[in-house]
Amino acid sequence: MAKKSQAAMEFLMTYGWAILVVLVAVGALSYFGVLSPDQFLPGKCTLPPGIACIDHKATNFIGAGFGELYVVLKNGLGYDLSSISISATSCSSSVSYPILKNGEKITLTASDCDINAGEKYSGQINVTYTNVDTGLQHTSSGALTAKVGDEIT
Repeated sequence: MAKKSQAAMEFLMTYGWAILVVLVAVGALSYFGVLSPDQFLPGKCTLPPGIACIDHKATNFIGAGFGELYVVLKNGLGYDLSSISISATSCSSSVSYPILKNGEKITLTASDCDINAGEKYSGQINVTYTNVDTGLQHTSSGALTAKVGDEIT
């Protein structure tokens, strides 16, 4: 009986050490970001229904603090919009566009972004607009994830 139990213990210890080594290796890879799912997922842009995010791009000029986010939006709200602007996390300025008719597309830019080339940008975007029919101002919040490209001009 003692020999059978010793053989069973040796079997369990051998497999236990092997499993422990695998767990440590997976933990180390996760800790250092090799297994980070953000690096494998594509970029995405989501906004509430009515304002569609058709395309997006994040670029960096020269160095940190000189990046820009470009977002192409389509108006599907059923009415014309005026004073359309975008703000984003880690960006300090944006340009306001005068009017966006129902069904049309526009490219909005958020500039002076503190982003670095080669990294992943992930942040909140806010689209502010005014309903032409009523004159009321609205803000739609969404999320943007994109790989930051390097662009030299």
